[in-house]
Amino acid sequence: MFREVCMRCGKEREGLEVRCKRCGGPFKVEVEFPFSRELRSNFPYIKEWITLGEFNTPTIRWGDIALKMDFLNPTGSYKDRGSVTLISYLKQKGVKSISEDSSGNAGASIAAYGAAAGIEVNIYVPKNARAGKLKQIESYGANVVRVEGTREDVARAAENSGHYYASHVLQPQFRDGIRSLAYEIARDFSPVKTVYLPTSAGTLLLGVYEGFRHMVESGAMREVPRLVAVQTEQVMPLCAKVKGLSYSPPKEVTSLADALVSTNPFLLREMEEVVRNYGDCVVVTEDEIASAWKELARRGILVEYSSATTLAAYMKDRGKDSVLVLTGSGLKVL
Repeated sequence: MFREVCMRCGKEREGLEVRCKRCGGPFKVEVEFPFSRELRSNFPYIKEWITLGEFNTPTIRWGDIALKMDFLNPTGSYKDRGSVTLISYLKQKGVKSISEDSSGNAGASIAAYGAAAGIEVNIYVPKNARAGKLKQIESYGANVVRVEGTREDVARAAENSGHYYASHVLQPQFRDGIRSLAYEIARDFSPVKTVYLPTSAGTLLLGVYEGFRHMVESGAMREVPRLVAVQTEQVMPLCAKVKGLSYSPPKEVTSLADALVSTNPFLLREMEEVVRNYGDCVVVTEDEIASAWKELARRGILVEYSSATTLAAYMKDRGKDSVLVLTGSGLKVL
């Protein structure tokens, strides 16, 4: 009923190891039980939820499209879906102290749920991380550790810190928690044929895919909707791979969409497979992002610029029966 297996070689996870001992690949939760309309029942391995009131965010109609207001989760981002699942699981396993590498929404979310669970949280961030988001992380009582060097250097420092590495990218329960988003989209907007997703490290894309796949395999949906991964001109490794575009990662990301920073994502292979089989990848420009953000704000919806990429992509792509996932609160960037 509950198995964790390597996404690349199929080896079962033995305990709480972060990477596969055979090939170094990432693990995933194998969904081998029927879909339930009772949302939390789809995560049978969680015995007690460390909840802050996450899930069940509103979906509003906006002309011919729907906006999934996932920035209304407790810490202001969709990442709470992953954090509540991961932290609840680690609490069950008796983990007392964790590390994570993120200077943004994932760091804040892990810090909040870790605080609720009584777990010591250490968040490793780049030395030039934005002060506003760091303040949110520190407000939850997390220890912030600034690291010189690249984003990869920050991740390495967190993994080798001596604390249990609760990586939002590598931990299967984090990605698995995002299945909940697919269930809500299907419940609240029908028919759904296209879903636009800001895409960076891949947790959102892969989690939503697994949720829709679960529903299809259980007979609750006919087919997986078209999943459109949205990336920026500065950070588009997935779109470049899928569409054969020329792409050189920048030394420093200066895009307005400052939550989309994974220039060399570990889960690129898995993202590519999903997009080639079930969707597409759309690149948006800085001007298109700014225009989309202003349009949303004029309608009373204040999101991060990274979230506004979905509207920018929709304006270029015009998918049918579309849902735009708005992932982060604009209050974080004021």
